[in-house]
Amino acid sequence: MAEPIYIFSDGILKRKENTILLETKDGKRHIPVENVSEINIFSEVDLNKRLLEFLTEKQIIVHFFNHFGYYVGSYYPREFLNSGLVILKQAEHYLNSEKRLLLARMFVKGALCNIINTLKKYNDDDQFAERIQSIRNHVENLILCSEVNQLMALEGNAREIYYSCFDRMIKSEHFQFGSRTKRPPENELNALMSFANSLLYTTVLSQIYRTHLDPRIGYLHSTNNRRFTLNLDIAEIFKPVLVDRMILTLVNRKQIKPTDFHQIAGGISMKESAKKLLVQTFEERLQDTIHHAKLKRQVSYRSLIRMEAYKIEKHILEDEEYEPYLG
Repeated sequence: MAEPIYIFSDGILKRKENTILLETKDGKRHIPVENVSEINIFSEVDLNKRLLEFLTEKQIIVHFFNHFGYYVGSYYPREFLNSGLVILKQAEHYLNSEKRLLLARMFVKGALCNIINTLKKYNDDDQFAERIQSIRNHVENLILCSEVNQLMALEGNAREIYYSCFDRMIKSEHFQFGSRTKRPPENELNALMSFANSLLYTTVLSQIYRTHLDPRIGYLHSTNNRRFTLNLDIAEIFKPVLVDRMILTLVNRKQIKPTDFHQIAGGISMKESAKKLLVQTFEERLQDTIHHAKLKRQVSYRSLIRMEAYKIEKHILEDEEYEPYLG
């Protein structure tokens, strides 16, 4: 079964006959191409056009991250499942303000409902009862928003309430969340969240690549000069389920320690050991399965992300109205 590979060593990545070859100072590693679904590069790696042609032929997407673990871009091979009809319908749903608003509202609804479900898991002695009710009120008020910007403002407000609970969900005296800070994150928990969010964005993009959808057309995040936006929309739904719960678990089990970080100009960055631990834990989480009531079988979280894209495709083709995943 093809799986993602993650590269943390500096070196050269190239085609060697019908395999991928990674050369580093520690030696050579032959990677059977049929075992690779996507490549994530966190180090300084040289590659050439011959490899990119090979990856295009094998439909393998490559994601690049900088020294601090920030996502910097993807090599998105020629689409092999693109459909003129689906792209036209995607554009139609973006250009029609009512249709765009409906989809954007569903993304925010999914995100906020999953935030509530996450808070419930840590709601000892009803400590978050008021905040949960406040976020529920935000969900009910989504219908009052007549523009996407209003939805985003409402979501941002609800997330501030959610983040205000983090310091009570953390059972470690060594970490404090405070508020959400980015580029650079100002403390350890924000560094974890930024890195894990980047992993989620690229995972969603890789799953969209295997559908008929065009990732450049999003609905909550505006379609503009930014390369991809639909993956950001879908990721909002899964952040509380896959990213936030994973971070809380790692910190509360003391698998992540203050020594896993170092200071950078204006903020905090993760050491390579911490990045590797987070990547491994995130992969395990994606492979975890849950029972899908509609399909009546176990499905992995990675499959759920792909299925979310299929649901959006069905919606824009007017086969079935979209409802976000709640978990």
